Amino acid sequence: MPSQAVLRLLGHDSWEQLAEFKESVPSAGKHEVAIKVRSVALNFRDIAISTGKYPFPVKNNVVPGSDAAGDIVGVGEGVQGFTKGDKVIVTFDLATLYGPIRNWNNGLGGPIDGVLREYVAVPSTAVVKLPDSHLSYSQWASVVCTGTTVWNSFYGNIPLKPGDTVLCLGTGGVSVTGLGADYTINYKTTPKWAEEVQKITNGNGVDYILENGGSGTIKQSLEAVAYGGNIAVIGFLSPSLQHTMPDVAGLALAKGVIVRGIMVGSKQLLEDAVRFIGARNIPVPVEKTFKFGRDQVVDAYAYLASRQHTEKVCIDFY
Repeated sequence: MPSQAVLRLLGHDSWEQLAEFKESVPSAGKHEVAIKVRSVALNFRDIAISTGKYPFPVKNNVVPGSDAAGDIVGVGEGVQGFTKGDKVIVTFDLATLYGPIRNWNNGLGGPIDGVLREYVAVPSTAVVKLPDSHLSYSQWASVVCTGTTVWNSFYGNIPLKPGDTVLCLGTGGVSVTGLGADYTINYKTTPKWAEEVQKITNGNGVDYILENGGSGTIKQSLEAVAYGGNIAVIGFLSPSLQHTMPDVAGLALAKGVIVRGIMVGSKQLLEDAVRFIGARNIPVPVEKTFKFGRDQVVDAYAYLASRQHTEKVCIDFY
């Protein structure tokens, strides 16, 4: 039986706990497709899982990674619409085809084994075929979580419309995927950045905010947002102590703001993002790629955790 290289996380105190194993190559079940993984995009979630800071379920000895692009190498007898050789990506949540994600039990690389391995077999319903484009495997892998999250933030509730203003906090994966910036603000040199946002917008505030700081930045986001605006809470990079937490309910009420938590998104939202990106050949930003292998992946985790990056960090298998 052919074997493959698989990375598993044996502990949750450091990404140094990653270990490489030889395991069987999976075959496609009746309603599954088997995929040769070509690239995996990393997220801050992967750092949080490896260091025990992820607030949702994680299985023991998990195969990490949730964002994969690759080629179909096997098709189950009950599968329609896919053939060997199709270039595809896999959804973050294998169970949610449309509508809101109902729990955290089906996200790859956390409660179930993920994609840092050479081959995966997944339900065909959780796979999105990619259009012809100039984008690389690493660019398409980067769309799985970050692209879906951005699309959900902008179109999952009240749709973004021409003329709206958007504030992206930081230069993490989701934020850079939403970029097309007219202005930049350095939060280190301008710690009261909400005031600067108000100056730039002539006191109107911004219509949409991609809020990835969490409890440590939500107060300034509420100060920076326009009346009737939208804040998409997509991360927890900057937590605050409980006794310093702002009155989010009161601040949101005072400005008629929608504060909406984003749990990545459904397959339908991913398909919408893929269609949009593919039709326009949007160059999804990838900064650096590392080769697949235990030591190289550890280096990739360390690079991502250093926050030196301004674009996506990926693992290539070819």
